[in-house]
Amino acid sequence: METITLSPKFQVVIPKSIRERLALRPSQKFSVVCDGTRIQLVPLEPPKKLRGFLSGLDTTVPRDADRL
Repeated sequence: METITLSPKFQVVIPKSIRERLALRPSQKFSVVCDGTRIQLVPLEPPKKLRGFLSGLDTTVPRDADRL
């Protein structure tokens, strides 16, 4: 577990080991989620990167005979 310090300007630095492990880039955007007393930073992914992540998903749906 890493420890960080909140600066007087309310800024934090993500430790290098975590930046490298998650392949974070400068100017990358994050979604900030407050969960009780925890703050979570969730990296936002560009829509193109999400293409195909549901491949192999079974899309068959049982339908009634009178429906198309």
